[in-house]
Amino acid sequence: MKIGIVTNLYPPYARGGAEQVITRTVQMLLELGHDVFLVTAAPRSIGTRTMRGTSSIERVYRFFPKNIYFVLDDHRYPKVIRVFWHLIDLLSPLPAMRVGEVLDRERPDIVITHNLKGIGLTIPWLLWLRKIAHVHLVHDLQLIFPSGLLLAGREKVSFISWPFYTVYAMVCRCLFGSPDLVIFPSQYLKGMYEHWHFFPRSEVIVLPNPSPDFPLVDRLPPERQKVRLLFVGQLESHKGVRFLVESLKRMPEVELTIAGEGTLTDWVTKHCEENKRLNFLGFICADHLQACLGTVDAVVVPSLCYENSPTVIYESLSAGVPVLASDIGGVGELVRDGINGYLFKAGDAHALAHAIWRLREHRVAFMANQTEISATVAPFGLKNYTEELLRQLERVIARKRKS
Repeated sequence: MKIGIVTNLYPPYARGGAEQVITRTVQMLLELGHDVFLVTAAPRSIGTRTMRGTSSIERVYRFFPKNIYFVLDDHRYPKVIRVFWHLIDLLSPLPAMRVGEVLDRERPDIVITHNLKGIGLTIPWLLWLRKIAHVHLVHDLQLIFPSGLLLAGREKVSFISWPFYTVYAMVCRCLFGSPDLVIFPSQYLKGMYEHWHFFPRSEVIVLPNPSPDFPLVDRLPPERQKVRLLFVGQLESHKGVRFLVESLKRMPEVELTIAGEGTLTDWVTKHCEENKRLNFLGFICADHLQACLGTVDAVVVPSLCYENSPTVIYESLSAGVPVLASDIGGVGELVRDGINGYLFKAGDAHALAHAIWRLREHRVAFMANQTEISATVAPFGLKNYTEELLRQLERVIARKRKS
């Protein structure tokens, strides 16, 4: 099968878990003998050219969408500039024309789109006009809110902002239309898009993200007086890293290791230098992550935004390490309270402290139950995920050919 994938980011340019899902899926598709190519955005310095990917048979087409800035540089610009960037991203036909050139060259059997903010939201129209089988995989709320984020406690949009968000969602809904199949990794995300009346004629399924093939880690025994936690993710306020560090100041028995990068890197570095209970690693690769998982009692996911299906939860549980997480969005579909971790109210320091206390009381049992913890995400293994994805793709292609 010849599969085209269109996404706003692909390594070495990445922001979060979506890129890890795409990378792992592409690698498995290639291993299974399928012909895969990708079209993705690149910084202005790259321009427009074809580049080889991580595999000798993987083809990655990168181009700079003619916009004000590259999608990863949004934090460098004021809000007024970002508004114009979003308008260009919404309405410019130029990115779709670039993608069309690649499709003319490759002639895929089917195209999978992922996040398109930053590469062009007119691309689904191109696929519809050309009658190309189209599967869209949703990762966040970016078609409803420009930032893709909905923060806890801010669920009600203000009277002033409501018209803007309503028009934005309406335009996105019209541009996307109804792909042949839409895949949601969580019931939460599916419910949100149904509430906003997206994809009215699309077939819709829920397929949890692929769990990496992490082996069970050999974990250090718990220390009697200390609780060792690991945070892995974007160093941004909405991911809860600032809330976490501030909350742990009142918990002297807790040690925290932080891994990741983002706009709060300098803030995190400063606090780690001032507090010996904090350790900052910066960005870490998958092998280093597995080593870190063996040294902690749990991974903590203190998100203040509504999450879809965080990759770090799959990684931690796959390795048999429990998770403490904000009970927000699709997180509760993965973390089962008392079975593979504990949930707490987002942004509530007292609830976080209670979850840490529960962990300390039961961490010996969690260590003894590593196999059971890993089993909670075993059905979502990468091979199972890819096989189900291929089955769905074949079904969409067959249906498209009959229409």
